[in-house]
Amino acid sequence: MDTKSYLTALETVQNMYIDGKWVASATQETRKIINPADGEVIGVVTEGTREDVKVAIQAARRAFDKDGWQESKARDRAVLLNKIADLLEQRVEEFASLDTLNNGKPLRESRYDVTDAVNQFRYYAGLCTKPHGVTYDVPDDIQAMVVREPIGVVGQIIPWNYPLVMATQKIAPAIAAGCTVVIKPAEQTPLSLIRLFEIIDEAGFPPGVINLVLGAGECVGAELAESPLVDKVAFTGGTDTGIKIMKAAADTIKKVGLELGGKSPNIVFADADFETAVDYALFAIFSNQGEVCSAGSRLLLEESLYDRFVPELVARAKQIKVGPGADEESEMGPLITAEHMGRVLWFIEEGKKEGATLLCGGNRLTENGLEKGYFVEPTIFTNTTPDMKIVQEEIFGPVLVIQTFQTEEEAIELANGTRFGLAGGVFTSDVAKAHRVIRKLKAGITWINTYHPTFNEAPWGGYKQSGIGRELGTYGYEKYLEIKQINVNLNVQPSGWFKKRQ
Repeated sequence: MDTKSYLTALETVQNMYIDGKWVASATQETRKIINPADGEVIGVVTEGTREDVKVAIQAARRAFDKDGWQESKARDRAVLLNKIADLLEQRVEEFASLDTLNNGKPLRESRYDVTDAVNQFRYYAGLCTKPHGVTYDVPDDIQAMVVREPIGVVGQIIPWNYPLVMATQKIAPAIAAGCTVVIKPAEQTPLSLIRLFEIIDEAGFPPGVINLVLGAGECVGAELAESPLVDKVAFTGGTDTGIKIMKAAADTIKKVGLELGGKSPNIVFADADFETAVDYALFAIFSNQGEVCSAGSRLLLEESLYDRFVPELVARAKQIKVGPGADEESEMGPLITAEHMGRVLWFIEEGKKEGATLLCGGNRLTENGLEKGYFVEPTIFTNTTPDMKIVQEEIFGPVLVIQTFQTEEEAIELANGTRFGLAGGVFTSDVAKAHRVIRKLKAGITWINTYHPTFNEAPWGGYKQSGIGRELGTYGYEKYLEIKQINVNLNVQPSGWFKKRQ
């Protein structure tokens, strides 16, 4: 498949979408977009500024406050969302190829992402037309009720590891709720979201309802977090950046949704189904090149199983086919940028220095046509201690660290022993034990005898420094709604609280 045929010609600069129009940056500056599989330029996009973002925010503010979007009918919003879903579904292969070309992930993963995106639009199209108000009895002649209303203008900042589906899981509930949107993709991976805005434009949204801005996080993203005209900012990305966004948003007390980093434990007990546990230990960390916030990057292994489990795990890891995502045979693609590859390799060297034992991998791959890309071998460390950087910090790459335990209590202590709390898994044939351990994990997303399945119907988010709030499901929808109490007097007469004097 010639994936480049889906791109605008390289000499054509791809623009932002603001107030229903395609516009270039006020400065006319541009950014080259790189294919991580070979380091080649695959596109050029306009580089937005704070002034561009301000224009987009003002358009979203006007569309919400003055042009009637906040009074739009749920059924009309559902029609628009379903129209996006239908148009996107017709172009699954195109969008999958774009994400693979821009992000590097294998095509089979990108296809799943596009299908998820289609389903997200349909899910929220259905949800927004369902009843979501309540009435309640009070000890007075009052009809009391609660209604939910859209928050207003929302700023959304998207990571580079899931360029399309992380965007749609924010856009869909926000639009369903009746908000207006200003969205910023990661500067490294804007191509599929730009293409999605072609569909949004075709769907017929009123000007200003959904706006796309491009550019660096410290400029464009910062303006979304700081602007007093933005009512909520939703961010998915690293914890350190999330802290900055939270601080910036504090000045205007805006709503914040943060889905941040993880160092998630995958706990395998000796009584687990062996083949299943090995398979998911690999899948938990090496899918999407380990560039997954919920990756099972810490394997907690019961000591009695170690000598059987680890050799099989290492042998299987060495068999993973690493290559360009556009190659249908590739099982793991490149890392996103040369800079990020350098960071991952730095962590690997730190692991060696701190005394961990490298069982496999640890190197950049530069043979068999991979020399221009950002490929790193599947890497596994053992003989780790809880204080090591490779155990405590999110590496965000194909690096697995093994920790061992003897008792259930020790496993739980190790599992909860980082500042993160996004996800976790437990593998065991003892159902009662599985539930005991899962209930004690400080994590928002958990699995028993599986790892990574994600459903649009279920909440997504973490404990501790892995974030604030939830996305997806009804939980994600409600985060774009304000709750208003309404009290109607059914016995209209003066209160008599103050005496009427002549």
